[in-house]
Amino acid sequence: MSTTTRNDHGVIGDVKSSAVMEKKVESGNYKGFVAGVFSGVAKLSVGHPFDTIKVRLQTSTSAQFSGPLQCLLQTVRNESITGLYKGATPPLVGWMFMDSIMLGSLTFYRKFLHENVFSTSHLSASPSSYARREKPVEVSKLPTVGHAMAGVMAGATVSFIAAPVEHIKARLQIQYSNVKSERLYKGPVDAFSKIYRAHGLPGIYHGLSATLLFRSFFFFWWGSYDVFTRLLTNHTALSTPAINFWAGGLSAQVFWCTSYPSDVVKQRIMTDPLGGGLNDGVKKFGSWKDAARTVYREAGWKGYWRGFVPCFLRAFPANAVALVAFEGVMRSLP
Repeated sequence: MSTTTRNDHGVIGDVKSSAVMEKKVESGNYKGFVAGVFSGVAKLSVGHPFDTIKVRLQTSTSAQFSGPLQCLLQTVRNESITGLYKGATPPLVGWMFMDSIMLGSLTFYRKFLHENVFSTSHLSASPSSYARREKPVEVSKLPTVGHAMAGVMAGATVSFIAAPVEHIKARLQIQYSNVKSERLYKGPVDAFSKIYRAHGLPGIYHGLSATLLFRSFFFFWWGSYDVFTRLLTNHTALSTPAINFWAGGLSAQVFWCTSYPSDVVKQRIMTDPLGGGLNDGVKKFGSWKDAARTVYREAGWKGYWRGFVPCFLRAFPANAVALVAFEGVMRSLP
């Protein structure tokens, strides 16, 4: 049974029964995980070269690189274009899982908050259902603060996968030699095994607390994503993929503008020598505060924004493309 009515955006469409919709939601649970794989691949392909420049600037001084352009040119000249993709394997594998878990858990937390905090309805919006102009009226809107809260919860959840992935990636990215025999780590598997043998699981999860703090800024990412999606849906005639693209890119830039200083400190911690059996140097930072003070002592407030330009330039295309890929696959799956 279905009736014709006008949805929240003033678009005529068919309203299906709640029972049919619930069945579709249940049968489509696998989609987020499959689509997350494509999202991760798209994000890495577009964003990793920017990320390599960002990490190298964050963990070096102006004596080594005067800015992003010099870092880019020097990297390509000394290590070829492949140098920009150093450490790409961990995020390629990791982002497949990370995007699946982040977007899947984001949807779950939105439902949880909608059902238990903001509404008594048994349905809530998917990550970009507001941009779907054919959205049924049964799918009620979660307030923006609910999306922001769900973002923080999803950020904490995915941090337990992101921390070791980003830790290994960062250590590989700061190996500047183009000769493998001169590097401490031959690759991600070698880095993982050496760190684990010398320091166990705590060594692999070095920087977890900094990762949790950094991803708490998902509050601004997913809160602003909802705001941009609503504005674009209500005030433009853009298609759903276009709304995904612009809302995804703009909200990612809001996220990095608010979170970047915490990311600088996180990278300093993740590239700090672990010492011990690794023989990689002497550990400098005993806590997050020690790393934050060191950044300020070395370069003042500007130190917290070193490497921001390549990060900001990466944020829009990488996340916009990733969300378009995710939502496109979600719509195409049966």
